[in-house]
Amino acid sequence: MAIDRVPVWMEELEDEDVAFIRRFVLASGSIKQMAAEYGVTYPTVRLRLDRLIEKIRLGEAQEADAYVGLVKRLAVDGRLDYATARLLINEYRKTKDV
Repeated sequence: MAIDRVPVWMEELEDEDVAFIRRFVLASGSIKQMAAEYGVTYPTVRLRLDRLIEKIRLGEAQEADAYVGLVKRLAVDGRLDYATARLLINEYRKTKDV
C-alpha cells in the first residue's frame, strides 16, 4: 500500500518536530533513551511528546475555523496558556452566535 501524499497532520509539524519523531522511532519509543540523547530529564521528553501528540491531534481534526485553530496551536506550542486559550475561544464563539 503506497502513500500518495504526506498526511495533513505531518505537514503542520516543524522540522524539529519531525526530527524528534524520527529519533523517537529509532529509539524504539524509549523516553529514557531520548532523555539521554537530548541530555534532558525524562519529564522534559514526556512533555515534548505530549505536545507533539496534541499537534498531531489538531492536525487530524483540521479545525474548520482558522482563528480557533490558531489559538489551539499557540496553546500547544506553549506560547499561550490553556486557560487563556479556552477563554479566547469561548468568547470568540459567543460573538459568532450573535
